[in-house]
Amino acid sequence: MADVSYKRHIAKTITWRLVGTIDTIILSWFISGDPFIGLKIGMSEVVTKMALYYLHERAWFKINLSKNGEKLESRKRHLGKTITWRLVGTMDTMLIAWFISGNPLTGLKIGFAEILTKMLLYYLHERVWYKVNYGIEDRKNS
Repeated sequence: MADVSYKRHIAKTITWRLVGTIDTIILSWFISGDPFIGLKIGMSEVVTKMALYYLHERAWFKINLSKNGEKLESRKRHLGKTITWRLVGTMDTMLIAWFISGNPLTGLKIGFAEILTKMLLYYLHERVWYKVNYGIEDRKNS
């Protein structure tokens, strides 16, 4: 397994949070009709999502899904990470949106709208980072 540094996970956390926050702000603005609610929801998520994403990234790094010594193919692993992250992220968004808007239905709408956009964006983010060697000393075995 490649030597993956904490720097790589931190860099992935920051780049994903930028992409995710912009998506959340836009969706929240359109669904609530209020750009300030969109900004409040997006900015509130920055701290919670960065902490949750970092923990998710570290957990997946420690998970060994190899079968008979064969590594799990990267696309399947990225799909698994996409699904588990989306579950965590959607719950966080729904709760924050509900709290900020004061309306549980707004939280649900924003959370459900995010499912498709965020899964696509996250999968693409994972694929880009798969091709980036930052924080990996030995890529030939990964």
